[in-house]
Amino acid sequence: MARSREIPISLPSVDDLFTTQEECDEAAREKVSELPLGAIGPFPDHPFRVRDDEEMADLASSVAERGVLTPVVVRPKEDGRYELVSGHRRKRAAELAGLSKVPAIIRNMSEDEAVVTMVDANMQRELVLPSEKAA
Repeated sequence: MARSREIPISLPSVDDLFTTQEECDEAAREKVSELPLGAIGPFPDHPFRVRDDEEMADLASSVAERGVLTPVVVRPKEDGRYELVSGHRRKRAAELAGLSKVPAIIRNMSEDEAVVTMVDANMQRELVLPSEKAA
């Protein structure tokens, strides 16, 4: 009489092995995450100034009342922290408003891409000082 030797093997289903185009597209989409303010560091040599003036006080008051409405843009660093690319004034206003987190888009960018994004975002401001444009 032959004895059966069953080896329990569990195989993944076809659905576990393959993803749909929709799932791939969803995974590639940028998402807004809540990041702790302490995990976001400054952009090196950021030429645009963030001033604690009356306009900043107004922005901080608005952020305290309504939160940060437009996410900041950051890029991941190797140490697990983030580098602020766009949204320096919003981040400062969140700090002044006493928030511990800020909505952020985490985007993988090269140094050059980050600089272009930072400059483009700042050129959309209402008032860009001549010294900032020169930098």
